[in-house]
Amino acid sequence: MPAVNDTKFQPAVFLLTGIPGMEDIHVWISIPLCLMYVISILGNSLILFIIKTDPTLHEPMYIFLSILAITDLGLSLSTLPTTLGIYWFHSREISHDACFAQLFFIHLLTLIESSVLLSMAFDRFVAICNPLRYASILTPPTISKMGLVFLLRAVTLILPLPILLKQHRYCKESILSNSYCLHQEVMTMACSNIRVNIIYGFSITISSWGLDLLLILLSYVMILKSVLSIACHAKRLKALNTCVSHVCVVLLFYTPDIALSAIHRFAKNSSPILLIVLGNIYMLVPPLMNPIVYSVKTEAIRVRIIKVFYK
Repeated sequence: MPAVNDTKFQPAVFLLTGIPGMEDIHVWISIPLCLMYVISILGNSLILFIIKTDPTLHEPMYIFLSILAITDLGLSLSTLPTTLGIYWFHSREISHDACFAQLFFIHLLTLIESSVLLSMAFDRFVAICNPLRYASILTPPTISKMGLVFLLRAVTLILPLPILLKQHRYCKESILSNSYCLHQEVMTMACSNIRVNIIYGFSITISSWGLDLLLILLSYVMILKSVLSIACHAKRLKALNTCVSHVCVVLLFYTPDIALSAIHRFAKNSSPILLIVLGNIYMLVPPLMNPIVYSVKTEAIRVRIIKVFYK
């Protein structure tokens, strides 16, 4: 009898969601989604190729950019199978273990990306506020250590999420609102007490993403203060122009992330379409736009891309 109850109250899978009410045109919707994935993967791969093959780009700013591109590739690949599985094959089911693994990699990579954006803000701060010590502060060994710290911090903070989720029983109708798994949504599918998940999830959001964003803002306050002290107007504009790409990438990353987290925690009865749109923006737009932004706004990258296609 207990086995029967477990079967009844413990669904074997979660059900992912495409766009409700538009199942008949999912194949057509998949075309722009697939195009976004292709552009994202090719764009970030191209950035990596250019930085790797050009010794003049083996500088701190471009090394951080290459780490960002690797992270974006990982994010795209972590959601690609389930997203296209829904729109191409109407395959909505995902096992608990597969879902927990997917959300682990999604949260891991987004936290690493947040750390990389913080390090890029520090790079701009040193380059503008202390240019004479730039090369001595951001040495290759220092950057390697920073990368290792990013990875260890992310693994340490994110690993408990799937472990905590695995302790729960899932007796509700386990239909997720996106085409991939996120901790803040999966935990609401549990029929047991999720207070620990809520507290821990909120704690790491504040102590990691929140802290990173605060330090980025602080870096730009100090950068702005330093730039405004420059007497020459042309030099002020030149200094600020080196930050434009990074500011755009920070906004692309944090805006949908904050909006999605706020809706999951404080607006549980919001429109499903809104959740789906924000979810897709959160996962697809930063990896898609980051290489485009840096290709357009960074002359060194733009020139080398042109050379690749017009040799």
